[in-house]
Amino acid sequence: MTALENKTHLHPTNREEGNPAFETLEGRPDSGIVIISDHATNIVPEAYKQLGLPPSEFERHIAYDIGAESLTRYLAKAIGCPAIMSRFSRLLIDPNRGSDDPTLVMRLSDGAIVPGNAQIDREEKQHRIDTYYQPYHDEVARVIDFSVQAGYPPLVFSIHSFTPFWKGVARPWEVGVLWEGDDRFARPLIDYLSCDKSLNVGENEPYVGGIEGESLDKHARARGLSAALIEIRQDLIGDKTGVDEWGNRLAQILPKIHNELKV
Repeated sequence: MTALENKTHLHPTNREEGNPAFETLEGRPDSGIVIISDHATNIVPEAYKQLGLPPSEFERHIAYDIGAESLTRYLAKAIGCPAIMSRFSRLLIDPNRGSDDPTLVMRLSDGAIVPGNAQIDREEKQHRIDTYYQPYHDEVARVIDFSVQAGYPPLVFSIHSFTPFWKGVARPWEVGVLWEGDDRFARPLIDYLSCDKSLNVGENEPYVGGIEGESLDKHARARGLSAALIEIRQDLIGDKTGVDEWGNRLAQILPKIHNELKV
């Protein structure tokens, strides 16, 4: 490998190191985009005995964002950009929270009591931070640093999904874009998605963007980087057909936004 090739292509690190907290998909910094997927998987290490929950609970949104991993893989390959995915369930510890957030380790999630979290003490909480939460965030920072140092400050794109119903009420949106403060990325993303009249596009729906301590707060807003979080309804990306459809849609939109913001 030449020095130039090494500088312009990010390579994954966790495979060689066996880190349980994240998986990094290689990509080019000059793509101008870094993808993060905080809730990509429902993995809980065997020692935690599924946190005392039945397997069925790990198929629900309380354990992970359904479809997010597959969509992240599709986009990273299609665009050629780097991506970082968590490799632990949000039930173990939620990387999209500040380390002092009371919902960092959930004792109750959408009606499900989590026995393995009910009596968590300070030592165990710190262990999960040190073993899973912090290494994931350190890797996100490393990948973004690599792009910045290569001369390509990236758009940071966070992929999430949401349930079609909440507390028995149907959610009307197919997709939502969450943002706060700087709308350089979010506004054109909303506009491009809204060109498809079949989509009900929510702005800061079904959740509000800009929560202090969340991943984009740490890694983008604090550094002056443009960022947006997308929430796609889970029934729309729950299978390969849906992932391909949304992957193709976003793979066309994101590079356009990047190129327009460079002008």
